[in-house]
Amino acid sequence: MDPNVWLSRRALKLHAVILILVPAFLALCAWQVSRAVAGNSLSWAYVFEWPIFAVYAVYMWWRLVHEGAEDTPPPAATTGAPGGRTSAAGPEPAAHPEVEQEDDELAAYNAYLAQLAERDRAAEG
Repeated sequence: MDPNVWLSRRALKLHAVILILVPAFLALCAWQVSRAVAGNSLSWAYVFEWPIFAVYAVYMWWRLVHEGAEDTPPPAATTGAPGGRTSAAGPEPAAHPEVEQEDDELAAYNAYLAQLAERDRAAEG
C-alpha cells in the first residue's frame, strides 16, 4: 500500500470530513438516547440509526481513500533510448471494437449534422 494514499489532497479532505461526521453522529445518538429515556419512543429507532450512519460513513471513507489509489496507474517503466536518454514507455492502447464502432457511428452522425447545417445555410442564403 502506498503511504501517499493517506496524505493526498483528496484523502486529507476525506479525513477532515470523517473527523466531523463520526463525532456528530455519535453525539446525535447520545442526544436520542436521552430523549428515548425521557419517554419519546420514536427516539429508540434513532438510537440505533445514528451509529449505523457512523459505521457507514467510516466504510465509505475507507473506500473513497483507497479508490483514489486504485485509479492511479503505476509509474511507467523506462527504457533506454539512443544516446543514453531514457523515455517513459506508455501503456499500449487496448483494442476495443465497441468503442471503435461507437466512434464510427459518432463520426457518421456528426457528418450528417454538418450536411443538415450546410443545407440550412444554403436555404437561407
